[in-house]
Amino acid sequence: MSSRILTITLNPTVDVSGETELLRPVHKVRTTPLTYEPGGGGINVAGVISNLGGDVESLYVGGGATGTLLAELLINQPYKSIYIPNTAPVRLCFNMYERSSGFEYRFVPEGEPISSDAIDACLDKVDEFRGQYVVASGSIPLGAPDDLLVKIANMAKKNGARFVLDSSGHALEYTLENADVYLAKPSLSELRHLAGDTLNEASAREAAMTVIGRGRTTLLAITLGAEGAMLAYENELIRLPALHVPTKSTVGAGDSFLGAMVWALSEGWDRLKAFKLGIAAGAAAAMTPGTQLCKRDDVMRLFETVG
Repeated sequence: MSSRILTITLNPTVDVSGETELLRPVHKVRTTPLTYEPGGGGINVAGVISNLGGDVESLYVGGGATGTLLAELLINQPYKSIYIPNTAPVRLCFNMYERSSGFEYRFVPEGEPISSDAIDACLDKVDEFRGQYVVASGSIPLGAPDDLLVKIANMAKKNGARFVLDSSGHALEYTLENADVYLAKPSLSELRHLAGDTLNEASAREAAMTVIGRGRTTLLAITLGAEGAMLAYENELIRLPALHVPTKSTVGAGDSFLGAMVWALSEGWDRLKAFKLGIAAGAAAAMTPGTQLCKRDDVMRLFETVG
């Protein structure tokens, strides 16, 4: 079996980043020259896997003038991109760093609907894929049926691949209830949605083990932001703190965590080592400005300091 990985981004973005001294209403806000990066969960995950040396393809849905811009940005990436045309334009997301406060402000539109033709084309491409992992990461666009990720998961399983899920809200809950998921990566807020209640440290552990106990996924990795992460499987739960690094931006830390963990698993690493590499990658992503992804040298250096 090839070690290839397929990532899927149904609701991609063009990420626009810049800096300003002060954000204020009414007045013009002068910014530094803006940077433009391809974005969306699966695209970011593919970038991380590629940075670490993995063999990955990125399937994404795009349309409109912003879809053309996204395609141009992806031309220079070291991995193959599979473009699925859609009638609606790709989202523009804005990340602005305010120097006076050190705060980041992120503006993320919901995204336009996905067409039925785009859905069918996505499913056809997934069904053609032969490899080890299929990773569906990011939000689900308007108009997508509830069972879209379930269909993708079923196709992955039929073709011998493990399915990895990183979404939110109803899509996360429905897919976990109805599909064979190998690895799911909710944030703490997404775990709260699954549990239907507020969670502290103890109740988060209990909620994670409940998800595992019900057979909804083999591995459950919960990212806790500055507090670190948890990994639940079988009858065990591992909790590790975050690494303290000079932080320039937290954008993409979760995608970096997931990309590194999937890459490590595809390389035959055991789940604990893969989890630790994810912790290192999340920290490495925080060291880069704007929407830039983690760098391999930083990831491997930080990995030696985890746990």
